[in-house]
Amino acid sequence: MSKIIYRLSQWLAWFGALVLGLLSMLTVTSIAGRAMSFAGLGPVPGDFELVEAGTALAVFCFLPWCHLKNGHAIVDMFWKSYPPAMRRVLEVLSDALMLLVWALLVWRMGLAMLDYHGNGEVSFILQMPVWWGYAASFGPAMLGCIVYAWRLFETLGLVPAPQGFVVSRSSH
Repeated sequence: MSKIIYRLSQWLAWFGALVLGLLSMLTVTSIAGRAMSFAGLGPVPGDFELVEAGTALAVFCFLPWCHLKNGHAIVDMFWKSYPPAMRRVLEVLSDALMLLVWALLVWRMGLAMLDYHGNGEVSFILQMPVWWGYAASFGPAMLGCIVYAWRLFETLGLVPAPQGFVVSRSSH
């Protein structure tokens, strides 16, 4: 099960990179169109709306892998001076808090998605239903909940981490 969670998170991060790459190309095309307005070109209609939804999707795709690889920003100035028991407690506490915050975020995002779906709000330029952006990010966010819970189980020693994937926190 551990390898499946890690592999899915890794694929999701690659998908996020693809989305970000496409958004970069969209942005360059739109800026070039603006710069060439004298030649009858113009920006890509709805570029801001697409970048907004796409960036959210990319972030939700990256964060589960980041958490599994222990890639979040940490302040470790005194980390090595703490006794091992204190480091262990802090690791468990931080993983539990990350799971709690992520679950809260996903819950509220799900409610917002349902609310936007119910009221039929659309974006200004493309007239794209706003809930579509939430729906696109909701799947990766749900996987994130599973990943954050799995990481907590690993930290607690309830499940083993697969070989070749995990960066140990004690190495900081």
